[in-house]
Amino acid sequence: MIKIKIAKNRIEISGHAMYDDKGKDIVCASVSSIVITSVNALLRFDKNALTYEEKNGYLKIEIVKPSKKSDTIISNMIDLLKELEKQYDKNIKIYEEV
Repeated sequence: MIKIKIAKNRIEISGHAMYDDKGKDIVCASVSSIVITSVNALLRFDKNALTYEEKNGYLKIEIVKPSKKSDTIISNMIDLLKELEKQYDKNIKIYEEV
């Protein structure tokens, strides 16, 4: 299962959806596409807007320069991930810290 932890200015993603074999998993591919596109969009606006750490099925994103643009892009990313969670609730779980 992909676990997504959302906190103020930090998002952590780990795990594998286990929807299909590695390389054929549409759920993992969807999560990756949404997140990579969002990170790249933020970096295009401001290369110092965030930092990220990626290793072995784990990604941590830290928003270091919050702005209206970064808030909008991150909100959009989270909304898209929540839509995936609705469709694939056995493969994705989102945890939000308050």
